[in-house]
Amino acid sequence: MSLREDAARVLKEWAAPDDEQERLRLQYGDHLAARPDGMWRSCREGHITASALVVDPSADRVLLTLHGKLNMWLQMGGHCEEQDSTLAGAALREATEESGIGILTLLPGGPVRLDRHHTPCAWHLDVQYAAVAPPGAVEAISDESLDLRWFTYDEVADVADTSVRRLAERTRALLKGSGAA
Repeated sequence: MSLREDAARVLKEWAAPDDEQERLRLQYGDHLAARPDGMWRSCREGHITASALVVDPSADRVLLTLHGKLNMWLQMGGHCEEQDSTLAGAALREATEESGIGILTLLPGGPVRLDRHHTPCAWHLDVQYAAVAPPGAVEAISDESLDLRWFTYDEVADVADTSVRRLAERTRALLKGSGAA
């Protein structure tokens, strides 16, 4: 199965939590159906990206990166690469590379939410996951980051945009529902 086929499958099977997310899920599926290159940054109309909010449930905190180009506090993530075989794998790769934390596991159940936003290169149709860090995990800044910092869920609202706040809120709710938080 190709990465594009995996992404189409993930989007088809994902149970959107509300009408707005369902609308995005359908738009992403239509995007992939209409554009054979819809996974890649070469698709100037926009492309699927994968990200993950790194969380440490034992300390009730999230790790954000101060993005080097955008100068904003964001979750880890970005473009899919040729070696990625699954969308979840792409999100986990990005989270691992950008956080410097070698032992991350994705929260079960697939994506946490979707977010469509414009960047300097094109529209990003972001499929957002949550990656669980082991207790006491120590981050290491990558070349793509100006800074990495752990924030409590309440602090996220003070430093991040609406997309990251919604991702953190949804992740926290899922963690509480699973008994992990």
